[in-house]
Amino acid sequence: MAKKEKIRHATKSTPSTQKYLQIAEIRDDTVIMKDGSIRSVLLVSSINFALKSEDEQNAIVSAYVNFLNSMDSPMQILIQSRKLDLEQYLNYLKDAAAKQTNDLLKMQMAEYQQYITELVSLGNIMTKRFYVIVPFEPFSSKSRGFWARTGDVLSPTSVANVSQKIFASRQKELFTIVDRVLSGLAGMGLRAQVLDTQALIELFYNTYNPTVAPNEKMEDINKLMMETSM
Repeated sequence: MAKKEKIRHATKSTPSTQKYLQIAEIRDDTVIMKDGSIRSVLLVSSINFALKSEDEQNAIVSAYVNFLNSMDSPMQILIQSRKLDLEQYLNYLKDAAAKQTNDLLKMQMAEYQQYITELVSLGNIMTKRFYVIVPFEPFSSKSRGFWARTGDVLSPTSVANVSQKIFASRQKELFTIVDRVLSGLAGMGLRAQVLDTQALIELFYNTYNPTVAPNEKMEDINKLMMETSM
């Protein structure tokens, strides 16, 4: 009995994984850090630089240099490799085959689906995703006074739990920087999209749970919120 109580006590005192994460909250398409700063994450397309002509390559490099020189705030470029997930595509093929009235085409679609499944499993095909993380740190903003910025550093918890009005003001400044980043990326021929709340949660969930995520898919955040409110 004493041994069971000891094990139970040790389990209760075990700190949560969330304690070691720097993320305090994710809401309104924005990541709120524990130090009070906020982040926006952009998913960026790629280009095959090697297939471009010399003039096109020089133009891209020049646009990239101009983009970096135009930025007066820090940002992070992240490349993430993942195993190729074709579950949605395979489900689409399955539904299309079920609706097919031609027996020959239905059989060919089933064989193609089986081929794709075996190809991905045997080849261990990886895909790359490119992200740009744009931060905004209110305690480093030159528009705020010295004592206000010092108070933010000394009390990061109070900064993380700001009111909606203050959060909206800081988010507006963040998205101003994001607009400049989007413009600079477009100048290089890159397409970029700001990740919404659902996409951000899925990104961090898949990042911190690489082995669990493929088998345990996340529910839609809107659906979870509706169930909680009910």
